[in-house]
Amino acid sequence: MSQYAAPAARSVRPRRPGARGRSTWRVPAALVALGTVPVIAGSLRLVELSGGASTMPSDARYDASPLPVVVHIVSATVFAILGAFQFSPRFRRRHPGWHRRAGRVLVVAGLGVALSALWLNQFFPKVEATREVLYPLRVAFGLAMVATIILGFLAARRRDFTRHRAWMIRSYAIGLVAGTQVFTLGFGGVIFGTADLTTALLMGAAWAINLAVAERAIRKKTRRRSPATPSRLAVS
Repeated sequence: MSQYAAPAARSVRPRRPGARGRSTWRVPAALVALGTVPVIAGSLRLVELSGGASTMPSDARYDASPLPVVVHIVSATVFAILGAFQFSPRFRRRHPGWHRRAGRVLVVAGLGVALSALWLNQFFPKVEATREVLYPLRVAFGLAMVATIILGFLAARRRDFTRHRAWMIRSYAIGLVAGTQVFTLGFGGVIFGTADLTTALLMGAAWAINLAVAERAIRKKTRRRSPATPSRLAVS
């Protein structure tokens, strides 16, 4: 006769009131904070392009063709801030309708970020080592962002929410790279210097960091959702 041995009881620590609520907002708050600096910089650039006081280094190329710059900044701001709130499981469960509507906005905003970035990369290229290193990286990650958004949208239409979540996390990681570049350029510049090649590599490192964190989050959630393995079989 065979039977499954009863699993050992787990000790459960009592949660303090409000602790769960606070924990669900830590990731969105951190993501909003990460996107704050590039959002502020983008807002200042919009003020300049609209004829306001110049607080950013002027760029004649942007002044000559401001539309793709405006599309990129506005789309990136919406994608960074609105997208952060999609990472609160409790908020998603309580407001599923909002999550779906915001998701549709984020698809449009994310495509706006990626396509305008590809346009700017093609027609406003940098020079020297920055051009040689960053141009192919921006093409690769711009196309990757378009692909991950489309794949995430199609997965949601099929109601394959596990793959939908994974693709959208990857697209968000690519889109939020400007926030991480603030740190890679800031700390890396102090340590390694600010030569053209070094700056380009530090900017590229931000994509690698974001995607590494994204893959870790995806795998952690996948393991958590996988079915528990049965207890050891006891034979009598």
